[in-house]
Amino acid sequence: MAKLPSNVAAFLAGKRFAVAGVSRDSKQPANAIYRKLREAGFEVLPVNPKAAEVEGVRCYSDIVSIPGALDGVVIATHPDAARDVVRQCGDKGVRHVWFHRSFGDGSVSREAIKECKARGISCIVGGCPLMYCEPVDAGHRCIRAWLRLLGRVPG
Repeated sequence: MAKLPSNVAAFLAGKRFAVAGVSRDSKQPANAIYRKLREAGFEVLPVNPKAAEVEGVRCYSDIVSIPGALDGVVIATHPDAARDVVRQCGDKGVRHVWFHRSFGDGSVSREAIKECKARGISCIVGGCPLMYCEPVDAGHRCIRAWLRLLGRVPG
């Protein structure tokens, strides 16, 4: 694989992540991100305020209720919830956030991005770790290339 964009490399240099928006429906994008990061050897914790358990493990209701430090958070929620998740990240001391988006708005909201800037949180706007976390499947390589042409993913 080609050299990673610097913000992606900084995010993936972490070891412990949360994925906000993981669902009881295992077919959701947040769940795929959660599984891929775990398979890649990261410690990953699911976050969903409406689920006590997902993917067979304890699910946390919010970022601040997770014990210990987090290196980053993937936000794969509805855009209306993203700003609150960023606030929780700031309260928790999280320095890296990745807003999931492929087509459409994804989890991106202007208010959430402004909140990241106000709190000094580095944010990646668009794409998802599946487009960069090896091994990258053919589908995500194609989506990454297409979204790069549109200026909607890092690098």
